[in-house]
Amino acid sequence: MRAWLRTTYQAAVASLSSRHGRGRGSPIDADAVGIAERSVLPARVEREARAILESAANLTRLRIVRALVETPLPATDVARVVGRTPAATSQHLRVLRDIGAVAPRRTGNVVRYQLTDEGSAKILEAIARAFDALRDR
Repeated sequence: MRAWLRTTYQAAVASLSSRHGRGRGSPIDADAVGIAERSVLPARVEREARAILESAANLTRLRIVRALVETPLPATDVARVVGRTPAATSQHLRVLRDIGAVAPRRTGNVVRYQLTDEGSAKILEAIARAFDALRDR
């Protein structure tokens, strides 16, 4: 009885899997699947994208990016602009530095942060600017 039940269960699972595209059969539209597979990001790029999106998910970081678009600023001035403590701002700047979006530049005894020319900075700036649509409606 148990062997029959197991065999019946396995047959049902195999039948459901093949009906829902999870089987080993060929795709319904092979050309479309090929096009879709070519548009999927490679694993390395996905890791970078994940880090950028995690950074963008924090409004303070987006505010920092917007603050640095026009001019480099010292960390204490960035903190003042975004309304956070210098310690909290420093942590956010570290995250943005880690993904290559901002870089420190020393001028005398003052360290100013500026946006880089890296893709991560451009993506974050585009995301931050996209929210202008909410303000302008």
